[in-house]
Amino acid sequence: MTATPAAPTDVTQAPEPFQGVPPPTLAELKGALGRFATGVTIVTASGADGEPVGITANSFNSVSLSPALVLWSVAHTAGSFAVFTQARHYAIHVLSAEQRPLAERFATRGVDRWAGVRWHRNEAGVPILDGALALFECRSRSQYPEGDHVILVGEVERCSQPGQGGPLLYHGGRFYTEHPL
Repeated sequence: MTATPAAPTDVTQAPEPFQGVPPPTLAELKGALGRFATGVTIVTASGADGEPVGITANSFNSVSLSPALVLWSVAHTAGSFAVFTQARHYAIHVLSAEQRPLAERFATRGVDRWAGVRWHRNEAGVPILDGALALFECRSRSQYPEGDHVILVGEVERCSQPGQGGPLLYHGGRFYTEHPL
């Protein structure tokens, strides 16, 4: 006997369970989201002028193993927003605990993020930082504007695990380098 799959539910016809309940405040939302520990990445690409661009992001996630897809999101207010939403290729670097200063630098506006940083370009011209725990070299596959961010889905063309050590974590608005992993 085979089970018949359930018919899809039309959620537009379902009653709203939270009618009359105010949405969470920004502080409540940030506080709750901050309870979720994440890894830390730096995403890099090349601008139209060939200049390297990079940003610290903790919104990284896997989407699919076949095909190999990952996602991350960039805020509309990011200075590099146009570069990343127009880039055909980018790289996502998973950072080690020892790379906390690099994460802080790439999260800071108005500094030369690349000064003294060891990096090279891959075949697609994307800046690749030396020493990341893991590296995902991606082709831009799709984008989804949602709220104040755009979700970028990348098809992983190549990945590697060049670095050593424990991961850099982010929790409650702070970086963590010491943990029982």
